[in-house]
Amino acid sequence: MTAATHAPAAVEVPRHHAFGRFCRAYAKRPAGLAGLGLLVAFGALALAAPLFIGDDQLNVIKVDGPQLSPPVDGYPLGTDQAGRSVLLLVIWGARESLSIGIIATALTVVLGSAVGLLAGHYQGRVGQGLMHVTDWFIALPSLPLAISLSAVLGQGAASITIAIAVTSWTATARLVRAQTLAVEARPFIERARALGAGNTQIMIRHVLPNVMPLILVSSTLTVASAILSEATLTFLGLGDPTSVTWGSMLQAAFAGGAVTAGAWWYLIPPGIAILIVVLGFTLVGRAVEHVLNPRMVGR
Repeated sequence: MTAATHAPAAVEVPRHHAFGRFCRAYAKRPAGLAGLGLLVAFGALALAAPLFIGDDQLNVIKVDGPQLSPPVDGYPLGTDQAGRSVLLLVIWGARESLSIGIIATALTVVLGSAVGLLAGHYQGRVGQGLMHVTDWFIALPSLPLAISLSAVLGQGAASITIAIAVTSWTATARLVRAQTLAVEARPFIERARALGAGNTQIMIRHVLPNVMPLILVSSTLTVASAILSEATLTFLGLGDPTSVTWGSMLQAAFAGGAVTAGAWWYLIPPGIAILIVVLGFTLVGRAVEHVLNPRMVGR
């Protein structure tokens, strides 16, 4: 019998192996670990807040602490003009600030990825039309548009979330479109078409998995921007006045005369909380980008 030489079949790497390699590579990025630690700490505090913060500590009618008092025993970060603990307000404010930022980012990534994927795959009138819409949104000033949308939709977390998503999806759309064009120029896409793959199959099974790393990096960086946008809109008075967020704390501090009274303990903590969370997401996003993008190795 004549022995035939066969080329070894390509073996697909299991997903858990790929995830393990990603975790090991990420663990070598000290800045990424520091950012992840900051986010885990804030996330744990936000989730556990209802366990040690009651309504009597947040309700301006029920609290009995000293009004606008500097840090003293029992109030490590002082109190606000109603006598509530600033420390407890910062911890409770993380719940809504983070939730709005994450939900707005999810909507932004879904909308931007869908537009970018369709615009990159359908390069005719459909793609051109989608990019014209994208360019139109880019030309509009994002902050005035977000303010207008929030004012029209009404005060509240839902209106702010929608306003952030509507004004933030364009960057993701352009990134995904560029990556989609690069992926669809590769030979395996031509082979898939030759084998009878349709447009939906090509986009979902072949293109989307190859652009997911870019979407992941974009989403981690978008969360930071969304949290800043939420704080800005809430500070301008477009949020729910009954909810505690970092932006509403800053707005209440300015409205309550904390600046003229020199109540630095009321102004600085929410600002530092925003800074730390934004820094954490930025460090995580940069670390993920270095791990997933081989061209950035050594930078």
